[in-house]
Amino acid sequence: MSESTTLTEAEKELFRDSIKKFLETEVEPNYDQWEKDEIWPRDLWNKLGENGFLCVDIPSEYGGYDASFELSCVVIEEISRAGYGALSSGVSVHSDIVAPYILDLGSEEQKQKWLPKMVSGEIVGAIGMTEPGAGSDLQGMKTSALKDGDDFVLNGQKTFITNGQHADVIVLAAKTDPKLGAKGITLFTVDTHSAGYEVGRNLDKMGLHCGDTSEIFFSDVRVPVADVLGGEGKGFANLMNELPRERLILGVGCVAAAEGMLDWTIEYTMERKAFGESISSFQNTRYVLADIKTEIELNKALAEKFTKKFVEGDLSSHEASMVKLAASEMQGRVADRCLQLFGGYGYMTEYKISRAFVDARIQRIYGGTSEIMKELISRSLVGR
Repeated sequence: MSESTTLTEAEKELFRDSIKKFLETEVEPNYDQWEKDEIWPRDLWNKLGENGFLCVDIPSEYGGYDASFELSCVVIEEISRAGYGALSSGVSVHSDIVAPYILDLGSEEQKQKWLPKMVSGEIVGAIGMTEPGAGSDLQGMKTSALKDGDDFVLNGQKTFITNGQHADVIVLAAKTDPKLGAKGITLFTVDTHSAGYEVGRNLDKMGLHCGDTSEIFFSDVRVPVADVLGGEGKGFANLMNELPRERLILGVGCVAAAEGMLDWTIEYTMERKAFGESISSFQNTRYVLADIKTEIELNKALAEKFTKKFVEGDLSSHEASMVKLAASEMQGRVADRCLQLFGGYGYMTEYKISRAFVDARIQRIYGGTSEIMKELISRSLVGR
């Protein structure tokens, strides 16, 4: 594996500016319509790839840019700060969850097959863990993968699958030996064009409207043994090892989304008049803004600290849980307080803050609920 390239702050800012320009030209004019359509167009993935915004820290031998994880954070920060919650979610699943799973756990054949086209946007990635009866408790999953000659035969279903409508490859968790509990779970790279693989409806959500979130069904889907990812029966352990990055990038996105909301709110309160004065001149407004800024900076410091630890290979599961817990709860509070300062206009969908408010609610649920985060953190302190 190639070593990642360390960029200077100036180089990072150039990259950041290029993302901002892309979002301004390719996303901002269209996002409201995509929200109404409840999906963004498939060719947006190709445009993201063509501009170098997907899987940036994948090694060059697999089509990537040998960049540091910190540059992947920049991508999510700018998408989140601009208020495109659904896009942030989809890109982070593709670039910060699926691609690292394949890079860290995959065979050379799997890496060469999937990663270059994930970088280019020709292939979209999804991850299949959650089922109708199994969310945070992955050991309760029912989807089975039973050995049959040189294949495994998949049967079952998954739900709440981000990128499910557009996905070409899904990293799937299934039970290869139901009797063994967690030790009977195996991961696979499944080609979504396989016979018996069916994409269900695009789920109707409270927020993140243009992000496709799907039901997936498997009916005797044959998957070659070569598509086992990370070893048979090692799926649960592999999932646990990969979760810190997922939770860290979620926390990074939460902080940036809160920063965006604060920026819009400051601008609005300086322009909006009440009793002949700008709302920003009132003590209550100023104190609320001060509280929000302080909360954001505290969470930003935590995210930066743990990002550094992750880059150094020293981030623990409970530390990743801390940043995900703290930042997602903070984002919810900031969304509520900012919307309040917009008054009645904050409830109108023409203002970004209304979308940011509903989009923020999922952050305390996906990637592990706040309650699960607390459980993991507490175990590091006092055990079970």
